[in-house]
Amino acid sequence: MNAKVIVGALIAAGVIGTGAAAFRGHIEAPMSSALANPVSFAGVATPAATPGATSLPLNGFSDLVKRVGPAVVNVSVNSMRKASAQENNNIPEEFREFFRGFGGKNMPNFPNMPRGDVPMRGQGSGFIVSGDGYILTNAHVVDGAETVNIRLTDRREFRAKVVGIDKTTDVAVLKIDAKSLPFVRLGKSADANVGEWVVAIGSPFGFENTVTAGIVSAKSRSLPDANYTPFIQTDVAVNPGNSGGPLFNLAGEVIGINSQIYSRSGGFQGISFAIPIEVALNVKDQLVKTGKVTRGRLGVTVQEVNATLAESFNLDRPRGALVSAIDPGSPAEKAGLQVGDIILKFGGSVIERSSDLPMLVADTAPGKSSSIEVWRKGSTKAMNVATYEGKAKADADEVASNGKANGGRLGLAVRPLTPEERKENRGRTGLLVEDVSGAAQRAGIQEGDLVLAFNGNPVKSVEELREHVAKAGKRVALLIQREGQQLFVPVELG
Repeated sequence: MNAKVIVGALIAAGVIGTGAAAFRGHIEAPMSSALANPVSFAGVATPAATPGATSLPLNGFSDLVKRVGPAVVNVSVNSMRKASAQENNNIPEEFREFFRGFGGKNMPNFPNMPRGDVPMRGQGSGFIVSGDGYILTNAHVVDGAETVNIRLTDRREFRAKVVGIDKTTDVAVLKIDAKSLPFVRLGKSADANVGEWVVAIGSPFGFENTVTAGIVSAKSRSLPDANYTPFIQTDVAVNPGNSGGPLFNLAGEVIGINSQIYSRSGGFQGISFAIPIEVALNVKDQLVKTGKVTRGRLGVTVQEVNATLAESFNLDRPRGALVSAIDPGSPAEKAGLQVGDIILKFGGSVIERSSDLPMLVADTAPGKSSSIEVWRKGSTKAMNVATYEGKAKADADEVASNGKANGGRLGLAVRPLTPEERKENRGRTGLLVEDVSGAAQRAGIQEGDLVLAFNGNPVKSVEELREHVAKAGKRVALLIQREGQQLFVPVELG
C-alpha cells in the first residue's frame, strides 16, 4: 500500500463487536467550573492530579491510573442492521447443506433464511466529564445504536441517553441518570509537547480498564475527511474497543479522545490518533445546549504552501493557507479575498499550515467578523471577513490538496485531462482520478478512472464536480470510463 492511499488504512480505533458482524466505525469552548474539579468517587474526593507534571514518577503510571481510572467507562451498544446476500455467500458449503434441510432451497443466497434486520452488539470506551453523568465518546461508537449501556469500574450499570453526535469530529455526548460520579480533569492538548508521555485507558477487544502508555508522536495531524480536527498522533497501543476512551497526560488530565489508528492489518501498528479535548468540548457544549453543532465558514478552498509555492509568491518560508478558489457570493468574496492570497493570520491566530484554518473558522460564530492578514503580491494586507453557517455537506470540502478537487464526501482527487490525454481519448473530456479514498473507494472507483458524469450531468472541470457534490444527496451515480469501457458506479456519499 503506498502513501497516497493512507486513508484506506485509517480505521476507527474501534468498536469491538459480536453478532452477525462487528459493529464498526469509519474514520471545539470554555471549560465549565464543574469540569475543573478533581476526580471524585461516590462523593468522596480523591487526590487531585499534579498540575503540570511532565516527568515519569518512580512507580510509573500506578498513581495516575488509581486517580483517573474510576472515571473511565465501558460503552456497550445494541443495534440492528440488514443482512446482505454477500454475507450469506460467505457461509461455508457444509453449513449450506445443513441449512438446505431447514428450507433453504434456493441456494446459494439462503433466500428462505431470516432476512432484514440482524441484531448486533458492540463495545467501545468513554469517560465521565461531570459528576451528574455527562460522558464523552466517539460518534462512531454509538451511531445507529438502539440502546447504549454504561458500565463503571465498580460494576454499576446504567442505560445512557445519546444527547447528540457530531460525525464531522467523531464526538458523541451521552448522559446517564446518576449523581456524585467520578469524573476526569480536563487539560489542554495545546500544552502537550511532542515526546511527552501519555496514557490511554479503555476496553480494547472488550478487555475493560486496560491501560497502555506511549508518547506524543506529532501534533496537528490532518487526516482525510477530517478537516476540522488537528489530531494528536501517539504511539500508544490503541485497538478495536479503545474508541472513545481518554488520552491522559502525566498530570492525570484528559487531552484527547482516542479515535483512529493507521493499520494495514486492522490491529495496532504503532500509530494512533486522538481528537484534541478542546475540539471535543466545543462539540459537547453545543450539543448539550442546542442539540446541534454550528460551524462558521468563509467560502474558500485552501491548500498547503510548500517550499516551491512559497518561493513563487516571494514568501520567506512555507507557511499559511493558499487560497485556490472562492465561492461566488461568499463572505470571502465580499471581503475582497482573492485567489492567490496566502492567509497568514485569522482572528489573531497564526496560520502555519493550511489545516490550521478550517478549525479556527469553524469555531467562529456565523455572522461574526474576524480580522485576517494575507500575503498578496509581496506584502501583507489586513482586512475583516465575516463567516456564515457551514452546512454539514460542505464540512469536508473546505480544504483541497495540491489544487485538486479533494471531495471530502466523495473521496476523489481529480484533475482535467491534458491536451495530449484528450487526444489519446479521442477528444473526450473528463476528470482523471489521481487519488481515491472514503466513499469512492468503498464503491470501487480506482486511480486512473475517468469521471465523465455526475448523476447524468457531464463534468468537465474540478469546479463543476465540486458544485455537484455540494448539492448532492446521500447517494449518487458516477459515469466512469475504465480501460475504454464506460459504466455507472453508485456511490453512497460520506
